[in-house]
Amino acid sequence: MKYICSKCGIKTEVTTRKAKCDCGGLWKLDYTPPKFDLSLVDRDTWSIFRYRAFMPLEGEHWREISLGEGMTPVIRFDEDVLLKMDYFMPSLSFKDRGAAVLIAHCKAIGVDSVVQDSSGNAGNSVAAYSAKAGIDCEIFVPEGTSPKKINMVKSHNARVNIIPGTRDDCADACRAKVDTGEKYYASHVYNPFFYEGTKTYIYEVYEQMHRIPENIFVPLGNGTLFIGIVKALEELFDSAVIERMPNIIAVQSEHCDPFAKAVITKEMHPAKVTPEPTMAEGIAIGVPMRGEEILEYTYKYNIEIITAPEDRIMEARAALAAKGIYCEHTTAATYAAYLKYCELNGKTSDCLIPMCGAGLKSDH
Repeated sequence: MKYICSKCGIKTEVTTRKAKCDCGGLWKLDYTPPKFDLSLVDRDTWSIFRYRAFMPLEGEHWREISLGEGMTPVIRFDEDVLLKMDYFMPSLSFKDRGAAVLIAHCKAIGVDSVVQDSSGNAGNSVAAYSAKAGIDCEIFVPEGTSPKKINMVKSHNARVNIIPGTRDDCADACRAKVDTGEKYYASHVYNPFFYEGTKTYIYEVYEQMHRIPENIFVPLGNGTLFIGIVKALEELFDSAVIERMPNIIAVQSEHCDPFAKAVITKEMHPAKVTPEPTMAEGIAIGVPMRGEEILEYTYKYNIEIITAPEDRIMEARAALAAKGIYCEHTTAATYAAYLKYCELNGKTSDCLIPMCGAGLKSDH
């Protein structure tokens, strides 16, 4: 197993401390899992690592890293909507899936200090798993990040840097530190091991339901969950576990929508946008680093992209809370986009929507 550059195709060892290839391309993993089969699932392991037969893990480090992430229930919200309750996680967001695998990799290759940029949830996850692993951790967040998310990061003894400007400004500040060579970049965007964790979202859905719902809604900013979902669906399809790919609907903020704009004219690169303030802070990414890869998937599988109406996010959040589901604003944006989708396309049944983050994290 090696890294392979997404641009020039050069291969290098996964033990490298380089965040990306010298040509500027991001790493992908040159890894093909075995055909997916439920008989290979370790049903005695109650975490995402029950699927380790299909994950590129080195050694047994996952055993000392896991906090019991994953195995979140799928519940019926109404006759048309199923919710995957991914805020039932140790750090209260789906990012724990990726962080657990990434930090297990860091432990395996002897990393003792990491740095990462985040709008909050990924920072919480990396900080929590770094604490479990005994790895020093420093997180960069943009100004305006929920104080409760910042407090969670600090609680795990991680240092926090609050950066003026947008989420993209925050990423630039963090990567400037990475470029000095001082720190390992434990990025949920750059590092492909993260997606080997988020793909377990789909593994779980299939194991729990013995099928995949017809319509899969997924928030889209940097593509952390999006890429994981597509990778896992490809694996299920290639394994003849499912007969066809489901309809995937990606959700962007209408105040930050580089992919939604790009697909209108079939561009191969995300559109240049100026992010405006949005309650959907978790997907407010103006310059997504894996933009070309995400658009390649989008065109290959005819993935639809819809924007969440900003003025209906709180309405959607209230509708979810009225039935016992208290989620954060970015998560509510995905439900708001689902409601908009139904208005545009009519009644849409058998829909799966991820509940990515808990509500208390974004109350500010």
